[in-house]
Amino acid sequence: MHSEEQKRLNPLDMVLAQIDKASRYLACDPNLIEKLKHAERSLMVSVPVMMDDGRLKVFKGFRVQHNTVRGPAKGGIRFHPDVDLDEVTALAAWMTWKCAVMNIPFGGAKGGVECNPKEMSIREIERLTRRFTAEILSFIGPEKDIPAPDVNTNAQIMAWMMDTYSMQIGHSVPGVVTGKPIEIGGSEGRSEATGRGVVFTILEAAKRMNLRLDGATAAIQGFGNVGASAAKHLCREGARITAVSTSKGGIYCDRGIDIQALQSYYKKNATLAGFEGYDVITNDELLHLPCDILVPAAMENSIHKDNAGGVRARIIAEGANGPVTPIADEILKDKGVFVIPDILANAGGVTVSYFEWVQDLQNYFWNEEEINEKLKMLMVSAFKKVVNIAEENKVDNRTAAQMLGIGRVVEATRVRGLYP
Repeated sequence: MHSEEQKRLNPLDMVLAQIDKASRYLACDPNLIEKLKHAERSLMVSVPVMMDDGRLKVFKGFRVQHNTVRGPAKGGIRFHPDVDLDEVTALAAWMTWKCAVMNIPFGGAKGGVECNPKEMSIREIERLTRRFTAEILSFIGPEKDIPAPDVNTNAQIMAWMMDTYSMQIGHSVPGVVTGKPIEIGGSEGRSEATGRGVVFTILEAAKRMNLRLDGATAAIQGFGNVGASAAKHLCREGARITAVSTSKGGIYCDRGIDIQALQSYYKKNATLAGFEGYDVITNDELLHLPCDILVPAAMENSIHKDNAGGVRARIIAEGANGPVTPIADEILKDKGVFVIPDILANAGGVTVSYFEWVQDLQNYFWNEEEINEKLKMLMVSAFKKVVNIAEENKVDNRTAAQMLGIGRVVEATRVRGLYP
């Protein structure tokens, strides 16, 4: 059951409040801050799709470019029933800060279609993807706006987007999207980049807290691409995954879960239910388990004022975007929980997307070892900068990350000036 805070919380209001909070610590022109509170461009489109039963169904689609001061817009496409303009706008702003925190030359964008792909056939999803791409075609491009996978989208959907765009342009344009299959210009390491990046930041946090990952316990909320990848890489570091959940609930075992076996089971059955030898738990119960590391990798606002007090983890690494509400943030801060904020923790995906884009533009590809090394270097550098800002200014990690990201965008805005 959702709390009143969740019901009232508009993600765009969260973004505006975060900008105001970070700007109080940045000695900059308030006019520059005002500009960042507004998206540069917002596009809302109708997406008519012929369904398998012969009915025509019209879906709502969105693409928002929040800021392109530091480079082309970059951000995912999500297919979800709750997609709306405010959510997409907020996510685009978070992408702006995320790219700036990582110091990669992109601005922030986000897109989505209000639909439930779980109730659609693969052919319907393809027709939806291609028509949505056609509707936003003039908005996107390798030097303008580069989409990527997000909630309920994947490499195949990116392939359809790239193909649709390329057919309209008249030649193959691999750099128009990232997160593509390897066969058409995708990058090694991209599919696991977000979860791997989450673990890189956890390793750095654990060092600061004198926590040995070998034998540490972890709970993962959300077992999609990010959660499953984070679980796998935490296991490789010796951590014991004691709980995993999806939107339908989860499983718990104090002695640890066989993540490889669980991934195979989940891929085959699309559910955790029936995986033998483990206790069934709810999502809220997972959040309250005693553990060293908690990775919320599901949806926004999963940790809120009604359940934050029960969190017992020492480290929270935000695999999802906006999983902790502002009130919950304050509660966790008072409890002494070390929160690695989303615009740092889950920035591995956009970082390797940047690598993919660079490789596509130059038609020269790196191997996975090189990519993982480059990713680790950028993630560790960004983590250290954020923690230093937090300590110097006596602020929480989220505010520090936003100070770093917003500060870089503000400076780029100042240098470029205001046109005309």
